[in-house]
Amino acid sequence: MAANEPMKDVGLLDADVYGPSLPTMMNLHGEPELNSKNLMIPLMNYGIKCMSMGFLVDEKSAIVWRGLMVMSAIERLLRQVAWGPLDYLIIDMPPGTGDTQLSISQNIPVSGAVIVTTPQDIALTDARRGAEMFQKVNTPILGIVQNMATFVCPKCGHQEHIFGEDGARNVAQDIHTEILGDVPLTTSIRESCDTGQPIVIAQPNTPYTLVYKDIADKITNKLLRSASS
Repeated sequence: MAANEPMKDVGLLDADVYGPSLPTMMNLHGEPELNSKNLMIPLMNYGIKCMSMGFLVDEKSAIVWRGLMVMSAIERLLRQVAWGPLDYLIIDMPPGTGDTQLSISQNIPVSGAVIVTTPQDIALTDARRGAEMFQKVNTPILGIVQNMATFVCPKCGHQEHIFGEDGARNVAQDIHTEILGDVPLTTSIRESCDTGQPIVIAQPNTPYTLVYKDIADKITNKLLRSASS
């Protein structure tokens, strides 16, 4: 949402085949229609074109596929969709360093990767692995977003580092990148995700929205500088 500036065309691809969450978070339901070229037409909300495996299977059905079937599904979501001209295609990948990340990195020209992690040590270990994988396939790392950086008390506003502090900053320093922003753990963000009303839309003037917008600005500025160099 925060990257969706006026006059910019943005697409959002949910590449988490086993656990697609985009339909809920973007409040989109139903199967995509086909155009005259037999390509799927992305569903749209909040001005963003969206595609997810969640549009193609029942939301209560478990997807039990082997790696090759997952790769085929992702290829379909990428290549058999009428995205049209886009300024940005944002791909939300599942956690880890599996077939999904490797296939996308090797088969499409990825402009950059954003590592999203929580502050606890076990999550930071996975973040390091993810960063190392992207470095091995020569995908630029744009930075790290620290999710659930602090817990914000809904009554008094006190902030507590319940998952640890500064761990992501140490990782960023080790892999020579920066922290793009710290997203707090708050009831309002959780509720906005669950109801399909992103907080940057539902509460555009809150400090939490400004965090997301600042992260988006940093990412887009990096991409623009990279494209012009």
